[in-house]
Amino acid sequence: MKKLTLLGNITPAEFLRDYWHKKPLLIRQAIPDFKPLLSRDELFALVKSEDVESRLITHTGKQWEMESGPFEAVPPLTQKNWTLLVQGVNLHDDAADALMRQFSFIPNTRLDDLMISYATETGGVGAHFDSYDVFLLQAHGHRRWRISAQEDLSLVDGVPLKILKNFQPEEEFILAPGDMLYLPPQYAHEGTAMDECMTYSIGFRAPSYQELGEAFLESMIDTIDLPGRYADPDLKPSNQPAEISKTMLTRISSEINKVRFTSEDIALFLGEYLSEPKSNVFFEAPPALSRAKFLQQAKKRGVKLERKSQMLYRDPYIFINGTSFEVESDDLGILAVLANERMISAEKISFASDDVIDALHTWFTDGWLSWLEA
Repeated sequence: MKKLTLLGNITPAEFLRDYWHKKPLLIRQAIPDFKPLLSRDELFALVKSEDVESRLITHTGKQWEMESGPFEAVPPLTQKNWTLLVQGVNLHDDAADALMRQFSFIPNTRLDDLMISYATETGGVGAHFDSYDVFLLQAHGHRRWRISAQEDLSLVDGVPLKILKNFQPEEEFILAPGDMLYLPPQYAHEGTAMDECMTYSIGFRAPSYQELGEAFLESMIDTIDLPGRYADPDLKPSNQPAEISKTMLTRISSEINKVRFTSEDIALFLGEYLSEPKSNVFFEAPPALSRAKFLQQAKKRGVKLERKSQMLYRDPYIFINGTSFEVESDDLGILAVLANERMISAEKISFASDDVIDALHTWFTDGWLSWLEA
């Protein structure tokens, strides 16, 4: 693997071995001469949409306030101490999506989204920690970061944000455009805008096992098959009618313990769960196109995944936007190219089977795909 400027001239393997989940990494000029992908006005226009998740945070003295978007207007730019957080910008802008994809040395099952934090002078969200890994790329202006490996992660009561009660900074950095700071999970940090600034946060998905367990059991409801009905032909008279008998408990436990989950069950659940679009994601269907015309165009232009589409695979299954398909090994090969590279060239489509063309046509009709070549 080649060394990446993005990681401070180390390879992804070295980064994962020495820093991932372990310790911070400050990278000066991770992207040299970096310029914001969206202007201030474009960002403010984005938060007017109900399809965009956003929050406005203001701080006065010890008073913190947080509002959720959409926002028709933001506070005056001359007002200090406010921050606008815009989540999932990669879903709405090609350049933001392309930037996030530069971190694809981390599997897509873990890559979450790109958030833009816009702040006026002295703006920030307080000292806090995240439960996931994050890369903090400075896009405009300057931000001071103070970080700490402290174990005390207790929070201030009665505020709408998770603010650390006893933040004890150990290191301090000022980031300029193009600089980037990586932080592992649960690493205490505080970012303060030195001037008008924008910071891009590339965040990673780290669901709790409780969340996964609940979602898995819910997904398996329709697959559980326990025939028969409770019966007790050998019932004996009881002088304690309110007590649950040992016989009943043993008999029902024996039946429920027949429920078994396989690794295939879990793989199917994970593929559908991790590829499921977020609740604020909507797809726009293109004008209707017959299968024949779709194939004709696809062989000329190729296709690509839409920004909002998430596609994964695990032999013999393909997962796209929360749905799963079992496919033949030859078909898996070409669909894995689409999942990994987020596109299939016109040349490769010429070798696709009828089943693959049927799937691509359906996904195109649903707005999950678009043309590779405009």
